Amino acid sequence: MNHDRASVAVATVVAAARAPVSVVVADGHGEVVASLRMEGAALDTYENARRKAYTAARSDAFTTRELAAKMAAAPTELASFDPVFSFFLGGVAAFEDGRRVGAVGVSGLPGEEDEALAVAAIRAAGLEPAGVY
Repeated sequence: MNHDRASVAVATVVAAARAPVSVVVADGHGEVVASLRMEGAALDTYENARRKAYTAARSDAFTTRELAAKMAAAPTELASFDPVFSFFLGGVAAFEDGRRVGAVGVSGLPGEEDEALAVAAIRAAGLEPAGVY
């Protein structure tokens, strides 16, 4: 995930969000490349978006939705997860030529909307979102 693509992803979320959100774009290691907390977004949405992007970039799941489903099926696995991982919808991995190159995390709206914004951001950046979107 390079800065140019990350900037496009952030701008896409800002333009499309129906209310203030935070968006974080991470590289393949889960490190922040670009981010923004929109004016009026709750302070905790930034940390939530960062954790969502980190989770989608680093976990064996491609989205925070997928990881939450995995947890629901085997709650005892929680002890083995990275404590920074998030199980809230809105984190989606980004792929280029079949290789995970980063992720987008969005927080501030209901999870389904956060996730849809992350998917749109990834596509706008010229990358492919994880899963079937």
